[in-house]
Order: sequence, then structure tokens, then C-alpha cells
Amino acid sequence: MNDVAKVIRLRDADFGTRPRATGRRRVGEPAAGSVTSLAARRAAATPPPTGPDLRLDRVRDAVTAGIRGTAEFARRRLTGDYRVDEFGLDDHLLESVILPSLRPLSKLWFRVDVQGVEHLPETGAALIVANHAGVLPLDALMLQVAVHDRHPGHRPLRLLAADKVFETPVLGGLARKAGHTLACPADAERLLRSGELTGVFPEGFKGIGKPYAERYKLQRFGRGGFVSAAVKTGVPIVPCAIVGAEEIYPKIGDLKPLARLLGLPYFPVTPLFPHLGVLGLVPLPSKWTIVFGEPIPTSGYAPEEADDPMTMFEITDQVRENIQQTLYHLLTRRGNPFTG
Repeated sequence: MNDVAKVIRLRDADFGTRPRATGRRRVGEPAAGSVTSLAARRAAATPPPTGPDLRLDRVRDAVTAGIRGTAEFARRRLTGDYRVDEFGLDDHLLESVILPSLRPLSKLWFRVDVQGVEHLPETGAALIVANHAGVLPLDALMLQVAVHDRHPGHRPLRLLAADKVFETPVLGGLARKAGHTLACPADAERLLRSGELTGVFPEGFKGIGKPYAERYKLQRFGRGGFVSAAVKTGVPIVPCAIVGAEEIYPKIGDLKPLARLLGLPYFPVTPLFPHLGVLGLVPLPSKWTIVFGEPIPTSGYAPEEADDPMTMFEITDQVRENIQQTLYHLLTRRGNPFTG
């Protein structure tokens, strides 16, 4: 008997001892051969989707999410479940339609690189002053995307735009809904006193419509109205340099008679427009860099100094020189305008 016991013990050690069936099962445990246990075993035996099946699942999930998002967007628009501020900013439309439609242009076409976001305040007002170029104001749109997407608080940028923008059908309404307003001292001060991040392009049409031969050479910064608004409200001025916009529509000519006929500040001639018609309106895919410089404080000035032309000229010149030197520095480091 001792020999038999030894054989049984060796067998159990080699192959594992199976528990004896007791006819009982724990509470919640499926019975052997039940549908639940069979389904569990099949699920465990089924490998996760790979290859085409995995891609199909992802496409299906994306389509489902898109349908749900569209339905939610329609519900909010139809029920009025969104807010519009005194300047016309429609947060819901900005987040759901305007910015998503601009992101592919920023990320895939221009491949915008953003530096110095830490110089933008987390809260409170600041005036971002940037150079302007590119025939069409795409730099303003790319700046808005950069501020919103790269800022930790995803703050909206409120741009001060020219009258022509708001006089243009459809474009004017969209600009209002995106939070932009007229480039005048009164609106600038109201935005800054409300604690908004505000952007301005002091060169105006002189900058955006300059010939390609004068690229990255800053034009005159107006009469310093933006500085006056910053000094009166005591907010910092953040200089911003944008490289890449000059190459999207290289302006080599200007059809001034046609511009006067259409009431435009200029009618550009580029290597592709108007020769290729609508196709010539596609911007060239230059590589962009947007750099936010260190803030220039204005809190040390008394509000009444905003009416002193010499003080305004000094601050304006300081901001302009800061942007110009940053542009030169970026250009010396840049390689090919289209590959970076």
C-alpha cells in the first residue's frame, strides 16, 4: 500500500490534482456548459481585431462620434443653448465650427510652430502686437488658432480688424462671431478692460499688401493708437513675430485701376494669380513660425501719458524694433521657406 500511495503522490505532483466535483457551485458562478460560460470562453478565445478589422472599427467609431457631435451641435443651435457677448463672440460656433475648420490649414498645410506661449498671461488682459503680411489675412487666423490651442487655458484671441473685414458679406458676420471687432481705440479699450487677450496688426493694409521684394521689412506702425489703449488700461504689450506668411502669395504686381474699380486697397498679381484663376487662390504651403516675445509692461505709465505723442512714439518704436529684430533672428535660422 505504501508503494501505491507513493505512485499517486508522484502523479499528482507531475500533472496537478483536479478538484473533485462536489455538485455545488459558488453564488454567481455559471454552471458548467451554460450559455454564459460558453460566451465567456468564446470571447476569451476571440483575438482582438487587427489590420482591416481594426481600421473598420475606428472608422465606425469616428462616424458614430461625428453623428452624435452633429446632432448635439444642431440641438444647441436650435434651442439657443449658447451665449453671445456684447461684441458678438459666439463661443459655441467658434469651438465647434470656426476653429476646427482652420486647424487643418494650421497643422497640415502651414505646419505652424509656436514658441513663447509662456509669455501670454494665464488670466487677465494683454495686447498682442504682430507683423502683418501675405496679401490675404491668413496670418490673423493662424494667430488665433495658435493662441487658443497652445495656451493652457485655451483662451480666445480677440482681434482688432479693419473696416473692410466687417463690410464684406458673410466674412464680416463670421468675424464678429469669432470675437473680433473694429480696430478703433474705444473697442480696444473695452476689450482690454474686460480682461481679454486682444490682438492687433498695426501695419494694416500697408503690411499685408506690400511687394514680395519688401518681405519681412516692417511698415510704419500707424499713429500708436494701440499703445494708447494699452497705457490707458495698464496692460502688458506682447510683441509677436510671424515668419512664413510672406511666401503664401508672393506679390509681384498690383493692378491699381482694377483695385480702384472694385474698391480694394490693392489687386495683387502673384506667380499663380490671376493667371490660374481660382486655383491661384490656393496659398503656397510655406512653413510658419510664430514667436511670442517677452511682455513690455505699461503699468509704469500714468493713464494721462497716453495723450503724450512722444511717449506713445517711444513705446511704439520699442515694440516695432522688438518684432523686427525677432524676424531677422528667425530668418537667419530658417532654411528653405517651404520645408523649414
